[in-house]
Amino acid sequence: MEDQPLLPSILDMNTKLSDMSSDEIEEFLEHKNVSFKGYIKLCAWESRLLWLLSGAVIIVLIFNYMLGFVTLMFVGHFGSLELAAASIVSVGIQGFAYGVMLGMASAVETVCGQAYGAKRYAVMGVICQRAIILHLGAAFLLSFPYWFSGPLFKAIGQSDTISEQGELFARGLILQLYAFAISCPMQRFLQAQNIVNPMAYIAVAVFVVHVLVTWLVVDVLEYGLLGASLAQSFSWWLLVVAQYLYINFSPLCKETWTGFSTDAFKSIWPYFKLTVASAVMLCLEIWYSQGLVLVSGLLPNSTISLDSISICMNYWNWDMQVALGLGAAASVRVSNELGAGHPRVAKFSVIIVSLTSILISTVLCIIVLIFRIGLSKLFTSDTQVIEAVSNLTPLLAISVWLNGIQPILSGVAVGSGWQAVVAYVNLATYYFIGLPIGCILGFKTSLQEAGIWWGMIAGVILQTFTLSVLTARTNWNTESPIHVTYYKFSTEM
Repeated sequence: MEDQPLLPSILDMNTKLSDMSSDEIEEFLEHKNVSFKGYIKLCAWESRLLWLLSGAVIIVLIFNYMLGFVTLMFVGHFGSLELAAASIVSVGIQGFAYGVMLGMASAVETVCGQAYGAKRYAVMGVICQRAIILHLGAAFLLSFPYWFSGPLFKAIGQSDTISEQGELFARGLILQLYAFAISCPMQRFLQAQNIVNPMAYIAVAVFVVHVLVTWLVVDVLEYGLLGASLAQSFSWWLLVVAQYLYINFSPLCKETWTGFSTDAFKSIWPYFKLTVASAVMLCLEIWYSQGLVLVSGLLPNSTISLDSISICMNYWNWDMQVALGLGAAASVRVSNELGAGHPRVAKFSVIIVSLTSILISTVLCIIVLIFRIGLSKLFTSDTQVIEAVSNLTPLLAISVWLNGIQPILSGVAVGSGWQAVVAYVNLATYYFIGLPIGCILGFKTSLQEAGIWWGMIAGVILQTFTLSVLTARTNWNTESPIHVTYYKFSTEM
């Protein structure tokens, strides 16, 4: 065979992993009779790329998430009422907005990732700017639920005191909403180019500043809930400024970012349609878990139920940042390799990242079970809340383990351009099956908040199984619709 000489160069144990190219690996995977030694070296090659990318992405996601996490920790020591109010805003209003923003940003991952793999670098800056325009438009519309959150919470059955305090907290986060609208596309723009270490440095630096500012505003100046939310908004804008300065002045972005262009306003409708599909896909995922937390506020002992399930959900979300980091790596790897015409490498990447994520989630699951009491004491000293959190911890551990699979498959979907298909899967498994199960178990049995969480687990299991089947049965090749995503938009610019 003409490509046979490539095999010895890959199998040679003296060949450095960094010297192996995707072109060689793609040819290597075409051969069905591959030795065990060859696959071991191939696994090491893919794992190296995975951790170079996902390690920094995980740091970015964790420290970005910790901005809100730290805010809730400070607020929680005001009292159970303030914690419940801030939690319902973070889960309800912000969860709703984050779902829209993150979903829209996944379109940037798809198109920019495939464009980078195809070496059409100039397209990427235009796509990023186009995404920011659409995100800012969405932020304007989403600012209304923030401002009128009090009446909205009352309309869904929350108490007057929780609704009033929640509205105060939410209004201070409106500025953060606009910062998030700009930050999301910029982060995906950098990820698509495998530029992740600078983002990690920025995220850690901003987090340190956020802790100091929040301590000053909440504990020293005693500005209460509004001060805590304004401090969070300030930190997010600091993050945006730092990211923009890096993109604008870094030599690594000189080919992909050539300044602002009026092309961002051209052919915006086709890109908008992909953005909508992306937003619907991720919104249905995020709103599912957030909606179940809101439902917990309608249980008989609403304050205890809301506090306990919100604390567990915060730890679940913290673990989710690790899984999302690996999912983002899967998305970038798949989109880059599909754009470069390497479908076999893309599929192998999915296998490696899935096995890695399951292993990590198993370890985290064990940690959650061991420290079940100490986890709740970081948020509250209320003995009733601590006991309720302890009772929910086994279900939290199950959800943590499922995080080892579900976000990875969603990342593959984004990198492949399956957003519209996955939106239908999410609607069926989460809302037609999981949500009714949670409501029945929560309100018609003695399980209460545990029953609601069981409903979430049921939906996630069904969605994960469906996406697993879809991924396993997909024949990735350059003629498939998956590979058309970038080319479709490149010809319309």
